[in-house]
Amino acid sequence: MSDVPNTPESTKRSLQHRVAAHARDRWPELQRVQLRHRGGFAYVDGVTGNGQTLKLCRLRYTGSAHDWGFAIYRASHNDYTDSFLPTGSPIGSAEDALDTACGLYLNDPTAWI
Repeated sequence: MSDVPNTPESTKRSLQHRVAAHARDRWPELQRVQLRHRGGFAYVDGVTGNGQTLKLCRLRYTGSAHDWGFAIYRASHNDYTDSFLPTGSPIGSAEDALDTACGLYLNDPTAWI
């Protein structure tokens, strides 16, 4: 993981816009989505209508604004573990990663269909 390139500022802004727009369209349970960046990683949190913050997933910058490595947040361990998307790939769109994590944490398995 030490070879993860830093995410460019323009990609960080684009990612925030895309993830927030997708959350508004697909996940009405979330009031907003927050991203925290550290190096080449973006940590995605969802904030529910009652103000609860849910850690959802971590995205790893792959050098492309459209393809991201995916790690699910494991509440039981308070960490992130590299995971696969429903497509079977560990890399995909940020929107697919959000759907996968929200499907788990918001209890909506239709997100994986």
